[in-house]
Amino acid sequence: MLNEPKRPVGFVGYGAYVPRYRLPGSEISRIWTDGMSASPVREKSVPGLDEDTATMSVEAARNALVRAGIDPGLIRAVWVGSESHPYAVKPTGTIVAEAIGATPTTLAADWQFACKAGTEAIQACIGLVGSGMADYALGIGMDTAQGRPGDALEYTAGAGGAAYIVGPAEESLVVIQRTLSLVSDTADFWRRPSTHYPSHAERFSGDPGYFAHVVDAATVMMEQMGTTPADYDYAVLHQPNPKFPTRALRELGFRKGQWETGLLVSEIGNTYAGSALIGLSAILDVAKPGQRILMVSYGSGAGSDAFDLLMTERITAAQPLAPATRAYIARRKQVDYAQYVRMRKKLAAR
Repeated sequence: MLNEPKRPVGFVGYGAYVPRYRLPGSEISRIWTDGMSASPVREKSVPGLDEDTATMSVEAARNALVRAGIDPGLIRAVWVGSESHPYAVKPTGTIVAEAIGATPTTLAADWQFACKAGTEAIQACIGLVGSGMADYALGIGMDTAQGRPGDALEYTAGAGGAAYIVGPAEESLVVIQRTLSLVSDTADFWRRPSTHYPSHAERFSGDPGYFAHVVDAATVMMEQMGTTPADYDYAVLHQPNPKFPTRALRELGFRKGQWETGLLVSEIGNTYAGSALIGLSAILDVAKPGQRILMVSYGSGAGSDAFDLLMTERITAAQPLAPATRAYIARRKQVDYAQYVRMRKKLAAR
């Protein structure tokens, strides 16, 4: 089912954040397989000792505010989607809202749905602004690197994400033409409250999980919108690894030139709730007025959110107002596995 708000809305501001530290995939392989196993990504981003989902969300939100050019006091919701909230009981949303000056008269909450928690938060923003209950709402998808030592996830679990301010279409850099959600109860990836690292059912992660939801959501969106891949200038999907989105886009009929700009997983890893959203931010940094984007997220458990997006004339002036996503990726500092273990607190004191 397609979701169209009563009041046309769009992104009036956007911003990304990626921590500077990088752990090469070859370094993980060196530790666990004596370098005999090839890494699916070149390197992944790692948060510093003083960084977490809250601090990174604040940085991305500030970038979005600069591009939006609005008073943060006008924001009526601050919703943060993540798999790695710093507190089990205390919302990340209130921390971000306070830091950017959106308090006290605002909603604040945290969202969950594995890797699509960020797009789920944005859909809630669309509902709030589209109904006329608010003029501006902030949705964020952000995560830190998670992965059991030596597990396949450790190779790809990166850190970073993006923030989007939803507002009236007439003020938007990007008009949200339609959004669509598709869900099922598919157990491909999970983490219980008592465990520190997520688990995954490997054979369910691909076809019953990722492909069944991402490809179907994109297909239904295009059917309902009366579009084909040729109608889009760019496409960006959730990126758990380089192979999954590449295969899905080819199956859908997109050509390589339509997805390369937003395919960041080899450089920063899978940023979970920030994955599709940070890929989108890299595209928005270079998109031109009139261009169209198809974005599809994916969250284990499982579900996908699809968005049909149209650039407006405002996008060009907003792009240079805050750091580009690629600028964050370029300011890298390499760490070794020992530094990574310390930064991610993987050694528990006894």
